Amino acid sequence: MSSKNMRLIIAIVKDSDSESILQALLKDEYRVTRIASTGGFLRRGNATLIVGVEAKKVQPAIQIIREHSAPAIDPGLKRVTIFVLAVDRFEQI
Repeated sequence: MSSKNMRLIIAIVKDSDSESILQALLKDEYRVTRIASTGGFLRRGNATLIVGVEAKKVQPAIQIIREHSAPAIDPGLKRVTIFVLAVDRFEQI
């Protein structure tokens, strides 16, 4: 697999949604790493999910994240922050 076709999705999600999102991604055979995190994006306890995917699988992965995130109680609050990065190099050792 060429690394030029790889993307890294970094999704910062609410702690309460992380397990549901993680299980849904794993069910569809995405490889996911979950890291407990805190910070300013969601302003509460959250988890950071790191997903390495082929470029063509980015949108389906984002859709899974979207579908398994609880609805926002306040319309001004963000449920998830997602970054998609091009991968210069990808190795599995």
